[in-house]
Amino acid sequence: MHEMSIATAVVSQVQEAAEAGGANAVTSVRLQVGELAGVVPDALAFCFELACAGTLLEGAQLVTERVAARARCGSCTQDWAVGMPPRLICPRCGRATGVELIGGRELQILDVCWQEDPAGADGPSPAAAPAPAARTREPIPEER
Repeated sequence: MHEMSIATAVVSQVQEAAEAGGANAVTSVRLQVGELAGVVPDALAFCFELACAGTLLEGAQLVTERVAARARCGSCTQDWAVGMPPRLICPRCGRATGVELIGGRELQILDVCWQEDPAGADGPSPAAAPAPAARTREPIPEER
């Protein structure tokens, strides 16, 4: 099941960014998952929960956004929803040569929300500090 390796990689990247940003907890991670990426969202959610155990992400919500597979014909420039299983023959001109997939293979972290520790490690105890606000960060580049 490659969903576990994906979940582990996502947790590792997010944890690294969160620690660098001074976070004390990650509350959510939003992923974009293409229809043709070969990822089963329910399996990924299960693996994500396991991979988060004992990290800053423990208890974080995983939000996945599906991206429909789309193709474009190089001959007539028609674009269409490919579907599953993929239909790679142009519905307008009937050609299968020069067809380009233009969407549906995405697998990337869109954004992450975390809570920052404004006092830092040497500051007052968490009970004495006000609750930090959740903060959203820019997407973390996908490793290829």
